[in-house]
Amino acid sequence: MTTFEAQAPGTVEAAPPPPALVFRNVEKRFWRNQALAGVSFELPPGVIVGLVGTNGSGKSTLLKLAAGLLRPTRGEIRIFGHPPGRATKGLVAYVPEVDPLFPWMTVRETMRFTQAFFADWEPERAEELLDILELPGSRRVGELSKGMRTRLRLLLALARSAPLLLLDEPLSGIDPPSRSRIVDGILATHRHGQRTIVLSTHDLKSAEPLFDRLLVLAAGRVRLEGDVEELRQERGQSIETIVEEALA
Repeated sequence: MTTFEAQAPGTVEAAPPPPALVFRNVEKRFWRNQALAGVSFELPPGVIVGLVGTNGSGKSTLLKLAAGLLRPTRGEIRIFGHPPGRATKGLVAYVPEVDPLFPWMTVRETMRFTQAFFADWEPERAEELLDILELPGSRRVGELSKGMRTRLRLLLALARSAPLLLLDEPLSGIDPPSRSRIVDGILATHRHGQRTIVLSTHDLKSAEPLFDRLLVLAAGRVRLEGDVEELRQERGQSIETIVEEALA
């Protein structure tokens, strides 16, 4: 069947969805320190992206810019076709590396508190994640281990239906069981074609199985960006080796 025969007369083909996240020549300076220098990339919707780089490479700055918490010094950012701002607030869920939780609240109180701020909160999904991440709903946040607090921060983001999820080092410095549960939680809520996840990490061994795409930063610049399987096939190397060479 030809393209002409497949399309009914008078119909118009639907426009392709806009990229989930676009950076065009983005620079960010903090006084004399240049955190990002001419960063450009484009991420399609529905993929999990590994954001990799050494300390000081600009990963956290990039995520904060995408979340709308910082403004670029120069360049353009688009989230599903919109500049970061009020129009994109409901499109982005951001999990920072720092811990903003209130220690006197229980896990469930923290969930209810967060739910009040977001219309896209999914109660049933939150309950599923409570089980997947093995979090004690009645325990106070101040009594939780570092790994449990990280899992709770992840739950608060994953329980929303926001199509762009930004995770800043969710696997950093926590025990192996917590890392495994976090990976399970991400996979349980990943909606292919609907949710894009950008995960910043140093722990390639634990996170690599998640990645569809790779974005490698060094000194505020993109060193490597592309599809994980294509990179493996083109270079005949593991992702760990590819990243090591990109950062050398």
